[in-house]
Amino acid sequence: MAQTIFYIIFLIVVLDFVFEQWLDYLNTTHWSKALPEELKGIYDEDAYAKSQAYKKANRKFGMITSSFSFIILILMLLFDGFALLNNWAEMVTSHYILQALFFFAIIGIASDILTTPFDIYDTFVIEEKFGFNKSTPKIFVADKIKGWLVAAILGGGILALIMWIWNITGNNFWWIAWSVVTFLSVFMSMFYSQLIVPLFNKQTPLPEGELKTAIIDFAKEAGFSLKNIYVIDGSKRSTKANAYFTGLGPKKRIVLYDTLIDDLETQEIVAVLAHEIGHYKKKHTTTGLLAGIVQSGIMLYVFSLMVSSPYLSQALGVEQLKFYIGLIAFAILYSPLSFIMGIGMNIISRKNEYQADAFAAGFGLSDKLSSALKKLSVKSLSNLTPHPAYVFFHYSHPTLLQRLRRLI
Repeated sequence: MAQTIFYIIFLIVVLDFVFEQWLDYLNTTHWSKALPEELKGIYDEDAYAKSQAYKKANRKFGMITSSFSFIILILMLLFDGFALLNNWAEMVTSHYILQALFFFAIIGIASDILTTPFDIYDTFVIEEKFGFNKSTPKIFVADKIKGWLVAAILGGGILALIMWIWNITGNNFWWIAWSVVTFLSVFMSMFYSQLIVPLFNKQTPLPEGELKTAIIDFAKEAGFSLKNIYVIDGSKRSTKANAYFTGLGPKKRIVLYDTLIDDLETQEIVAVLAHEIGHYKKKHTTTGLLAGIVQSGIMLYVFSLMVSSPYLSQALGVEQLKFYIGLIAFAILYSPLSFIMGIGMNIISRKNEYQADAFAAGFGLSDKLSSALKKLSVKSLSNLTPHPAYVFFHYSHPTLLQRLRRLI
């Protein structure tokens, strides 16, 4: 049985890699040296040529990084790499939770050591070459250290808690763990901007002036209670612009990247925020959170049916049942189901984006939203002609051209 599970795991890993490479290849078939007719008026010849070069650089780099990760995982499977790490963990401590924390710490540290050169190249070579990077070595290193701490505290804490629950409740642990995960999901949705974001970025209230007045006036017109409008210093790392809505209830806030304020006109920013407010008014934020909670419940329930089987651990070369080894095996076995659910979530998300666009258009902001989307897409050298199959499987947003056609 363990051997069969191993073969299934191996097959899933290989098929996933091949499938993703095939999708990436399909995307390249939509590239064109000449400016496509449908992009005239959005890209000019020079900007389009630059976007093509950016896509090719990322495609080549993506093939190298994904192939590297694939080879490492295959080697870990073929040569009992997870069993080796487990032996190290058992030599360090006999406590089952500490073993798990040590096991994943080694995986995390090793993974970071192996992938950091790629991260450096991506940030300081590719992004720098195309004018996006604003990060410095100091910021890069600081982000790494902070990321490790957040992962250790949050990831390690959640893993330890779930393992403790499993140890005292057995296979029924899933619904208690689900309750804990649900609480943490809601908590982080409400307080992420106050607790996590400040570790990496500075957020300041939007100062009084034309922009703040325009935003508040629109919020009143839309019947949306808005008190918290913040500006985040995204320009310390990149020239790419963004805006997002976060929080629930009285903790909700709109966050604008300073690059967005620099790149767009006042009414274009209002149109972008109208879109974000549309998500809230259409209950997309709440339904998205609930969908995530349901997915985590399904995953934990399925895991509870398998976690007590020693075959999961044995499939990865560990004879004794180990919760954390079984978790690795389960994560791979579950990935096809997760992928299918992800497709469904993307379909719903794309539908929600159209609805949010329509909400903004309902206030006469169609033209301003269209111009904002064009500017942001060109500024970030986005791929405006992705292959439909790639869009179906991976895009949570419709393409720019699809959104523009709906906004006409």
